[in-house]
Amino acid sequence: MFRSKPINDAPPPEDPAALTDDDYWTSSRRPLSCLIFLLPLLGLYEVGVLWLGGSEPASYRNGADHWMRTALQEVGLVQVHVLPAIVIGLLLAWHLGGRYSWKVNRETLLGMTAESLLFALMLVVIGQLQSLAFAELNESTLPASTALASAGLSKVVSFVGAGVYEEVLFRLWMLPLCYAVFYVLFRSARWAAGTAILVTSVLFSLAHYVGPHGDAFSALTFSFRAMAGSFFALLFLLRGFGITVGCHAAYDLLVGILLVDHT
Repeated sequence: MFRSKPINDAPPPEDPAALTDDDYWTSSRRPLSCLIFLLPLLGLYEVGVLWLGGSEPASYRNGADHWMRTALQEVGLVQVHVLPAIVIGLLLAWHLGGRYSWKVNRETLLGMTAESLLFALMLVVIGQLQSLAFAELNESTLPASTALASAGLSKVVSFVGAGVYEEVLFRLWMLPLCYAVFYVLFRSARWAAGTAILVTSVLFSLAHYVGPHGDAFSALTFSFRAMAGSFFALLFLLRGFGITVGCHAAYDLLVGILLVDHT
């Protein structure tokens, strides 16, 4: 007979998930590090939407945020704080379930910021190279995003919100769900992962053409966004959720504000 271990016992020292790990490449992927890294972005977006929107905050919410809130409203969850609370709760549950260390170094957060900027710059370069490849088709240059706002703080809020909630929807929720479904179908982790990345990347791209604020469809923007979706998916799998959100938000801010006059 196997005797179950008391639930309040500390995990054995050899359990790697329970050890305090100061290795940056590991700690930066941990859900607690991702949550602490995410909180300022999430707070900026939620407060910004309420500040700018006044009695009509929905007019400043990005598509992914609006779709998830609509789904929550269908089951009676209409409070404005429910969605961010779910995101925070999910990351905390992931942290508790993995029995990870509660230690997060400032250097880890600084490193995550630097990585986010580096990967965002890589995506800018990829986008410009793709624009050159499509130049002979007389396609327009890549748009920064489907921002709802026009300038200033409203642009920053919109771009940050897209980075947060598009990654929550397509990478944190949809990618693992698709992987689970395709793993049942294919019984192969490699095929399941590849198909999940492909499907969620195509859906991510198509989402930018939906709704009254959606962009006009073009081969250039669709192919770039599908490629960007794959880029974010691989980043999520290899470097974690926090850096993926940071990269997405930084890319939108770089192209939508700093480089807008050059694209």
